[in-house]
Amino acid sequence: MIQPVKEKIILGIDPGTTIMGYGVLRIKGTKPEMIAMGIIDLRKFANHYLKLRHIHERVLGIIESYLPDELAIEAPFFGKNVQSMLKLGRAQGVAMAAALSRDIPITEYAPLKIKMAITGNGQASKEQVADMLQRMLRLSKEDMPVFMDATDGLAAAYCHFLQMGRPVMEKGYSSWKDFIAKNPDKVK
Repeated sequence: MIQPVKEKIILGIDPGTTIMGYGVLRIKGTKPEMIAMGIIDLRKFANHYLKLRHIHERVLGIIESYLPDELAIEAPFFGKNVQSMLKLGRAQGVAMAAALSRDIPITEYAPLKIKMAITGNGQASKEQVADMLQRMLRLSKEDMPVFMDATDGLAAAYCHFLQMGRPVMEKGYSSWKDFIAKNPDKVK
């Protein structure tokens, strides 16, 4: 059985080149609590490289403010526009580099996996994800942000929290019967 962590802070990031969302969860025992949620607004920067510098500075500031133990980040999905994908990948990479510079482990999640973990539907809308997070974390309407990129960042953190409860087995087992067959000494 997994022992619950006394306290863990998870930073979730939804990468973007116009608006980057983030959410911070505190896990006490097995209970998640939202402690911050917001956006990094990049619209005022015309130059892509200045956006990247701002992302790096802001992510480091968030890390220094909340001292996360882990980073959960949404992986870019494959779009039709190669230039947009390249820019999004750079933005994600800069956020990851900021975390790595502080020795924070990173886990990437596909958008479909995050939506599935939160709503049970991999095709859920941003509004559905935000609504489920509001219910699960008991957030007031005032706590809900204008930009859903923030709730997408929080969703990445919550998805990571849900994955923490599912230990990865050292040996792969296809069923209980398979487990018993491979571990006769553990079964009485």
